[in-house]
Amino acid sequence: MRVEINKESYKKLQRRFPWVYKNEIVNFPECNAGDIVDLVYRDEYVATAFFNPLSKISARVISFEKEKINKDFFKKRIEKAIKKRENIPSNSYRLIHSEADLLPGLIVDKYGDNLVVSFTTAGMDNFKGIIVEILIKLLNAKGIYEKGDNIRIKEGLEVVNQTLYGNVDDEFIIEENNKKFLTYLKEGQKTGFFLDQRKNRKIIGEYGDKKTLDLFANAGGFGIYANAKYTKFVEISALACSQIEKNCELNNLKNYEIVRMDVFKFLEKEKEIYDLIIIDPPAFAKNKKARNGAIKGWKYLIVNSLKLLEDGGYLALFSCSHSITSKDLLDLALSSSIIDNSNLEVIEFLKQDIDHPYVLSVPNSLYLTGILLRKWK
Repeated sequence: MRVEINKESYKKLQRRFPWVYKNEIVNFPECNAGDIVDLVYRDEYVATAFFNPLSKISARVISFEKEKINKDFFKKRIEKAIKKRENIPSNSYRLIHSEADLLPGLIVDKYGDNLVVSFTTAGMDNFKGIIVEILIKLLNAKGIYEKGDNIRIKEGLEVVNQTLYGNVDDEFIIEENNKKFLTYLKEGQKTGFFLDQRKNRKIIGEYGDKKTLDLFANAGGFGIYANAKYTKFVEISALACSQIEKNCELNNLKNYEIVRMDVFKFLEKEKEIYDLIIIDPPAFAKNKKARNGAIKGWKYLIVNSLKLLEDGGYLALFSCSHSITSKDLLDLALSSSIIDNSNLEVIEFLKQDIDHPYVLSVPNSLYLTGILLRKWK
């Protein structure tokens, strides 16, 4: 099936941008969600894509070359993704990262012999059986668990959580950089753990050794890496708080406190002073419409955290939303420091770890940005 695209989309595809939006389609074909089509411009072949008439992103490129999309195609792509990750310093890492591995809508995280997968596009969902078969053969997986993602709704798919093969551990101990973390593979956020912050945890952990404040702590990774004389974790999720407790025990962290509370309310009341504060919230702005509210929320967090940060102390900021960029964080930090009557020095620019590739032709693949700052009067 051939789908004609407009000039604007053609120019983007020439730069290997992998998405075609609904308003860029010249002729809308009658097809089922996830059908494979050839994208053409003025009768010239441009790319092969999954097509979904239900989605705002109508076409997602799976190849910029004319080739058969079959079992052998997926096997080669998956083998390439595995090879790229041969030297990750952990027993747990992202094996396949959707468009960044030229497999749009496929996420695979490896936890030892367990695989946790998500199929977020109708096209990839159509090949679920074949992909599971390939993963079993290539990785000798003990079990494969499918984690539902609400983005499936936009693709006209049901959100499902299910075991696709074998037996998957309910609990698993991640080992990275001489640290250990308990994670629940079938519960919690993402596919069990924030694997994308592995490198950043190590970097941030080298700063601050007296009192650490870990906001939106999730499983406690940043605070545990810091290994300070005293650490305070703030997290609203009961499940995550239980995880923090167990992870502190696993890593022999002695002097700590876990506060189960909304971070915004916590900052209204907190008076203690810290030498390292980490702000790593969930995505406030999942799209451009939510951006203004996210900016206000970020401003509140930074201004009130600076009040609790000692002179010479370190502040780490992380945004996991493509709508809040590194420049936004810098602008927010500057305006907040003016209110605090202090100066902020940039120590490190940070991004997601290499098992979550940032591909230049796919701007959205840089979704996690961070900055480590030092405050001085």
